[in-house]
Amino acid sequence: SMPSEMLLKIFSYLDAVSLLAVGCVNKRFHELANDNGIWLKLYSSSLHPKWTIWKMKSKQTETVSLGCAALHDKEPGYWKKEYIFKKTSAFKTRVMRLVKFLDPYTGLPCKNKEAMKVSGLSWIIVLKDKNGKEHVVEKPNLSFKDTSVTVLWHGTDWPCLDILSTLKLFGVTPLLPDQSIPPNKNGPRRFSLIAEYHLANLTENSVVVGADELVQLFSLSPGLLVGMWKGKNEIAFVMANLHYNQLLERSILGSATVQYSPPPNKPLLDDIDSEYGLHDYRLHLDLHGRNCMYLCGSFKCLFCRKRDIENGYVRLIVVNLKDNRKHLPIIGTLGICWETDVFKGNVKDCFVMDLTLLDETGMPFWCFSAPVHMELSTKSSGLYDYMGHIYTADYADSEGKVCVEFVWLEETKEYIIVSLVLYVSTKKVNSWYGTNY
Repeated sequence: SMPSEMLLKIFSYLDAVSLLAVGCVNKRFHELANDNGIWLKLYSSSLHPKWTIWKMKSKQTETVSLGCAALHDKEPGYWKKEYIFKKTSAFKTRVMRLVKFLDPYTGLPCKNKEAMKVSGLSWIIVLKDKNGKEHVVEKPNLSFKDTSVTVLWHGTDWPCLDILSTLKLFGVTPLLPDQSIPPNKNGPRRFSLIAEYHLANLTENSVVVGADELVQLFSLSPGLLVGMWKGKNEIAFVMANLHYNQLLERSILGSATVQYSPPPNKPLLDDIDSEYGLHDYRLHLDLHGRNCMYLCGSFKCLFCRKRDIENGYVRLIVVNLKDNRKHLPIIGTLGICWETDVFKGNVKDCFVMDLTLLDETGMPFWCFSAPVHMELSTKSSGLYDYMGHIYTADYADSEGKVCVEFVWLEETKEYIIVSLVLYVSTKKVNSWYGTNY
């Protein structure tokens, strides 16, 4: 029964976040909270703080005055949209400025943590059942590595897998970020869709990564690991591996329904070099198990000769089986660590591979972070230096393949990488460099 004029007077004392919250109460509050007069005042004050009003340029003053004169000519909510657009644009500019600083070894932004903190970025998963009901899972545990972040969700109230249809991974940021105020999950937030996974027939249509006494791990591309309680059709945890390359863009610049699509690479044509795009690659490789690092290495001057291009792939040999000087020892026993509210464990004979392949200009060319499982090979090592079982670990996506061979040394209880070969799709090379192989 309170008059609208009195409510507008009360609303005029609220900040932008409170106004957005009030607008969710009911239809009447929503209409009043969209009042152009209130939002124009907020817009003007954010555009020109009080202590700099006297410095306003004539053109800017004319713009604000014109807005006041045409206040009633604008549709309801016009200045609200202008205010939010201005704030989010300034926020994105501030975040993107931080990620311009690149690590000389990985070619990736070296201030990712600072940028995530400034943005208030977090990640959530939304499980949708077959009836259309959504279940939101928040409060993840984060593990940062040189080139990726691993995000782990666990809880005691997961829906049964039988009723689930899809899983969506979102990056979430405050709609109006304020560094002086910690992010509030009940406040207005912006959702950016990173990936969507179909859970129908999960155990049949996904890759089995490994298992221990309590859980079994299933891998979904790109980079998602679902832990199922052994012998039950129930989710124990979900683990996402996110590579730093374009991580912030995908987590911030997308919408709630459409994923962010990075701009295509503009090829630098080189008519002098006949093998342009076949040499001077750099690789940074991390193998880890979420909480522990097994291998961290950088490799330069990777190349491929034209005669070695076969079956639509450019072959880059990183570790040669016959050159034991470059064989790589693995620190610790390979496995992926997991935990829930009550239990924790380690699934052996699998790991997370973070691969960053840079082109000859130092630009990220092929990047991923994904779980990989190992298999015992039927062939013997054939190497005089190592007498032990051979294990293989392979990864493949639309851009290429990775093939790794390990030898297990029983005497020292360690793995040795004796072969590491990358197969990059010629379609990827041709589109990146503007060549034709």
